[in-house]
Amino acid sequence: MPNSERLLHLIAFDIPEPPDYGGVIDIFYKLRALKSYGVSVILHAFEYGKRGRIEVLRGMCHEVHLYKRRTFKNPFYGDMPYITGSRDSAELLENLIRIEAPVFFEGLHSCYWLDHPALAKRFKVVRTHNIEHDYYANLEAAETNFFKKYFFRVEAERLRKFEPILKKAGLIAAISPDDTGYFSRLYGHTEYIPAFHPNEHVAAHSGSGKFVLYHGNLAVAENNQGALYLVNEVFKHIHVPCVIAGNQPSAQLKQAVARYPHVRLEENLDSEGVLRLIGEAQVNVLCTFQGTGIKLKLINALYRGRHCVTNSVMVHHTGLEPICHVQDEPAEMAALIAQLMQQPFTDKDISKRRELLHQQFNNHQNAARLIQVMEQARAWG
Repeated sequence: MPNSERLLHLIAFDIPEPPDYGGVIDIFYKLRALKSYGVSVILHAFEYGKRGRIEVLRGMCHEVHLYKRRTFKNPFYGDMPYITGSRDSAELLENLIRIEAPVFFEGLHSCYWLDHPALAKRFKVVRTHNIEHDYYANLEAAETNFFKKYFFRVEAERLRKFEPILKKAGLIAAISPDDTGYFSRLYGHTEYIPAFHPNEHVAAHSGSGKFVLYHGNLAVAENNQGALYLVNEVFKHIHVPCVIAGNQPSAQLKQAVARYPHVRLEENLDSEGVLRLIGEAQVNVLCTFQGTGIKLKLINALYRGRHCVTNSVMVHHTGLEPICHVQDEPAEMAALIAQLMQQPFTDKDISKRRELLHQQFNNHQNAARLIQVMEQARAWG
């Protein structure tokens, strides 16, 4: 039986199993943490492509409903963001109306029904994973394919115009301090709820590894751009093994890696394979040129890896700066990595990580905060 005092609709933009990329990682481990506090979640998820063991989600939720995401022949048509308009299921609205409970929308992606009159009296939460129009503008800047580049430009503008729908939410649950400030200034009613993730304790090993690692989904232009930057500007100065781990690298990245015998690509890895490399590396290097949201790969590297080198955009206002080595200049970053390759990771380093990460990125603590804020707003009546 569901917990009638804490019944919650949650609309996910994708099936959050397996938890193998940023957004669905946050959703999956949020579901797990909410269940531990007795919240009975009715999960609504959009499916496209082949994903997920639904029985896993049914074990975490009171109900699970799946909806087909629509595809449009012309993704440029209309004023509604494509990521939102393609998730306009009438069946979803019927299911939301059928059971009286607060509604938790994951990203602007799932907000098609946010301002529907039938939900006017419901308490509504929107989890913002990024400042989406900034995110898409950065995707445009990183993309080389003309069609995709133009799509990202159009989508960024549509998202910018659509974003004020957040005024209809009773609470915005922002994923980073910078995003919290942005949404709070524009719309008020914003709370910082840090990213949920798969780590319960710091599992980093003391001692030394033998290689440098960059990891990320290389099908995402932002990550491919970061990998290219590291190979062409940083790794070429380092005379130790360097690994780029991620699926679907671009031809340009493959060509760049091929120029340097000490750099190699690791493709077609599952989540466990990536986590194994994170733990084995001596230095995890992460850089981004996209400043919104929080990078879950950074959290994984800090929980599971040894030394972590980042650029300033990656850690800006995350509170994680004290446990990262931050450098923006390529030559200086290369020199820093070379120095850390000779510097064993110590038990003292692990203790420092444990103290800071437990304060900020504790799933149970953050789920409790989310529930507390909702209860204070009388989400459940």
